[in-house]
Amino acid sequence: MIQRASMVVLAAALMATGVVSAAAPAPDAQTQALHVLNRLAFGPRPGDVERVASMGVQRWIDQQLHPETIPLPPDLTARLAALDTVNRSAGESLDEFLTLRREVKMDDEGAKQHRHQVEMRVARQAAEARLLRAVESPRQLEEVMVDFWYNHFNVFAGKGIDRALVTSYERDAIRPYALGSFRALLGATARHPAMLFYLDNAVSSAPRPDAKGKARGLNENYARELMELHTLGADGGYTQRDVTELARMLTGWTFEQRPKFLHVARADDLFRFDARRHDAGPKTWLGQAIAPAGEQEGEYALDVLAMHPATAHHVSRELAQYFVSDDPPPALVDRMAATWLASRGDIRAVLATLFGSREFMASGAVGAKFKTPYQFVVSAVRASGEPVANVQPLVNTMNQLGMPLYGCQTPDGYKNTQDAWLNPDALTRRIAFATALASGRLPLAAMPVDAAPPATMAPPRPAPVDPVRLQATLGGSISTRTKAIVQRNPDKLRAAMLLGSPDFMQR
Repeated sequence: MIQRASMVVLAAALMATGVVSAAAPAPDAQTQALHVLNRLAFGPRPGDVERVASMGVQRWIDQQLHPETIPLPPDLTARLAALDTVNRSAGESLDEFLTLRREVKMDDEGAKQHRHQVEMRVARQAAEARLLRAVESPRQLEEVMVDFWYNHFNVFAGKGIDRALVTSYERDAIRPYALGSFRALLGATARHPAMLFYLDNAVSSAPRPDAKGKARGLNENYARELMELHTLGADGGYTQRDVTELARMLTGWTFEQRPKFLHVARADDLFRFDARRHDAGPKTWLGQAIAPAGEQEGEYALDVLAMHPATAHHVSRELAQYFVSDDPPPALVDRMAATWLASRGDIRAVLATLFGSREFMASGAVGAKFKTPYQFVVSAVRASGEPVANVQPLVNTMNQLGMPLYGCQTPDGYKNTQDAWLNPDALTRRIAFATALASGRLPLAAMPVDAAPPATMAPPRPAPVDPVRLQATLGGSISTRTKAIVQRNPDKLRAAMLLGSPDFMQR
């Protein structure tokens, strides 16, 4: 009863105060270190604040902008290497999926159950790879940007063959370009079979009488989202005719599904331009006459979109909203867009402008962002310092909080603003997770049944989170008021109250 009452007090405080900031008027070194760990990383692990403050915030930011210079822990590397479905080519994954689908259609005995088991294993390993990196990788900005770009170029894992393709999509089309060239990132997502299938460009074609199946005409889904969401923005100055003309330019952009060609080394090898489906007529797009050029029409469109001033502004604002505030300062967005155009879409350069800005490090920006369910769950585990062998409790929690991993059905992705996630039911569920984690009741140390070796002894039981160590880890992000409330309660409740506090909900 005392525990529940204490949690209710903190939930009520959060609803009453809205955005909570523990920031001082002039952030000191410790506050700055905590701030960058909450924005460029998924929150601090024990000892992180002191380490970042000691090495210098700017030096740490520069290091994070070059993740290739940061070695991965051998244990993490070994665990990632052991995930066989994560490390397969897109062709192998797709071949397995299509084979299982054919078996189900043939009503083979046990085929449905086998397919379900395979799909569950693929989904579990995809979640394990993502969450292990988010919790344990020292390349935290890389993980933050993988999350950001996957959401920006969202693909729903629950649609058909994308169940087999999202792992490759994140690995091959998102991760290598997360801090590189936006044009390369845009092209990788555009050519990946996961996106071609999700937004139906794989079946888009010029009308032709001999077309079979769904490929009987123009499909504008991808062309529309390419301009509205991925590049120019809804107010980017294009018209419905531009959507149609771009869709025509992209006809024939599809991917390989014939079994004998599926065992390929890289996802990009599945891309195929089908000249028979392409609309070879002249086009006018964004005020420019487009001469017939086959596949190169689509490449030209991506070149234009990647360097369009509207794209520079639209994506810069999304980045500023993610890293600074729900309503980012227009002057900062303008400076980021100028860097975008000057650097020809160099994501690292744009982020350097953002992180070096007075707006990013201003006291008013500290603690001004409300954590999404993904950020909350990952940051709680990182702050606790608990080892993770089983990610399923984290996956389950995100499902309950309305943010399933790879589970956003619409192409606009999940929102990252406070009004999308702050509500009484969500707070209750967050507090329940915080309580279970802090008390050692989450089975994070127990390997999943299909991944564990034959048991010779009972799996280790996680210990309750040490509230003193946790409070030291969170440092200045916990307000004096919250500390006082926590201090008035029994020791066994304090860690749960810190993780369920209004302050911890902010980043």
